Amino acid sequence: MDEARAALGEYVNASANDLIFVPNATAGINIVARSLDLKAGDEILSNDHEYGALDFTWGFVCSKTGAKYVQHSIPLPVTSHEDFVESLWEKVTPRTRVIYMSHVFSPTALITPVAEICRRARESGIWTVIDGAHAPGHIPVDLQAIGPDFYSGNCHKWMSAPKGTAFLYANPDFQNLLAPLIVSWGFDDPTWAGRNLWQGTREVSAFLSVPAAINFMHEHDWDSVRRECHALAKATRQRIIDLTGLPAIAPDDAGWFNQMFTARLPKVDEEVLKARLYDEYLVEVPLVKRFEENFIRVSIQGYNTREDVDRLLNALSKLLPQLAQ
Repeated sequence: MDEARAALGEYVNASANDLIFVPNATAGINIVARSLDLKAGDEILSNDHEYGALDFTWGFVCSKTGAKYVQHSIPLPVTSHEDFVESLWEKVTPRTRVIYMSHVFSPTALITPVAEICRRARESGIWTVIDGAHAPGHIPVDLQAIGPDFYSGNCHKWMSAPKGTAFLYANPDFQNLLAPLIVSWGFDDPTWAGRNLWQGTREVSAFLSVPAAINFMHEHDWDSVRRECHALAKATRQRIIDLTGLPAIAPDDAGWFNQMFTARLPKVDEEVLKARLYDEYLVEVPLVKRFEENFIRVSIQGYNTREDVDRLLNALSKLLPQLAQ
């Protein structure tokens, strides 16, 4: 486990002592959210593009503490990262104790300027909790450059590790604030990592696979793979926009999306469309209902091909007119 954490630390530029393994990013964020000393009137500033399960987490914490979960509205299309940060900062108040932000939004796939958000929050004495569920392996993650107080990321999405492999990073200055969700034999360990890693009987082989996943990416020049995937994602996004005639939700550059993007769809029954895409064309793709609009979220991984994209576009060209509402 120590060797695996060391390899992960080198990959994300963090000390192994500041990392623990968790089964998923949601578990990591729960450790933080349920540990912070929040009181009535305190505010957790977030937004309306976050992963719904963790909206529930913060809502639960607020119901226990009297704190308030503030969801800043981010209208589409977004423009620049500078405007994004300034708009968010208009919602910061003297009561803001935490900023919770995804590195890559789950429903809209937008990459956020977390380094600048963390820098400004640090200057203001505000804790930052960053959800990196879709970041490691997908975009560069340099925790020293980002500077979060807490960051939880998945290894089983874009790094190709097995399901149930994720990590939580905690700034050494704030590790004493965190309580393990499970108190077990490791609780008398003097280190934060030790208190959280030894939790009785559990299957750890997924965690031990992380060095192999990292080596696989190194051996196959994953930076080049990501560039090729981004080029295909960029072309695919434009083909969907051309097909639907609907405007893009973000500028056409890697600063806002990389291997995963979200595009608008015309009004359809998304459950019927999703079922028919799979049943008739063997295409599995998330369809998102958000802000009273329909969206499709497309992911291009190293194993996807132009033929896969052609299959998707062919399916959409036939099904969208049939299912239009």
